Amino acid sequence: MDVYEKFLKDLQRRLDVDLTGYKRPQMERRINTLMRSLGVKDYDEFIDLMVRDKQRFDQFLDHLTINVSEFFRNPAQWQVLEKQILPALLAQNPNLKIWSAGCSTGEEPYSLAMLLSEVAPRGQHSILATDFDVRVLKKAQEGAYPAKTTAGIPGHYLQKYFIQQGDTYRVKDELKRLITFRNHNLMRDKFPEQLDLILCRNVVIYFTEETKYELYKKFFYALRRQGILFTGSTEQIIQAREIGYESVAIFFYRRP
Repeated sequence: MDVYEKFLKDLQRRLDVDLTGYKRPQMERRINTLMRSLGVKDYDEFIDLMVRDKQRFDQFLDHLTINVSEFFRNPAQWQVLEKQILPALLAQNPNLKIWSAGCSTGEEPYSLAMLLSEVAPRGQHSILATDFDVRVLKKAQEGAYPAKTTAGIPGHYLQKYFIQQGDTYRVKDELKRLITFRNHNLMRDKFPEQLDLILCRNVVIYFTEETKYELYKKFFYALRRQGILFTGSTEQIIQAREIGYESVAIFFYRRP
């Protein structure tokens, strides 16, 4: 066992953080960069520091996670969702059960809630939005966004679903009521079941190929039959047919 592998074991044992499913080169580089900036000489000293100092531990988690999110990220794909995927799902079930896995600061589930409120306002839809980082979940639940981050929201959506307070836009309660935010670790926690739609976008790019494969299998079994998995723009599933998916559009995979 080399020093990095020992660090991962100690990290999981002492701080309950599991990085074994992440690609080593990226993680090791980011961790070593942070250690140098803190003047820490080795992994043992680093873990001791994080056990003693919660602020340093929070800094470590911030440094590892890439919480970059946008409203209606990759608009062309959201058009496919609106025009093709959602009508097909709604034809089978008027009340959709949806999971936004790795929701970060909330832009994705709120985008989805706006879209559902427009295309199927009478449905009793439920959106579960999860992330393993409790700090970004708190921001998501608050639902307050600086004006510069709302550029991707169509103007009439912005007026209808947000309240402007100076340079901040706050999500209205009617939209928040569609979403349940919850802490969830994709690597170890139980997945919800019988879902119509799962969005997991720009989340698994940092995982090893083996971990990705296992996650996509778990997503497959979390879907009901004819349910859809919506992935990110760099996350085409190479082994989709092997797992059991059929492709219905680029970045959209169905459980037959």
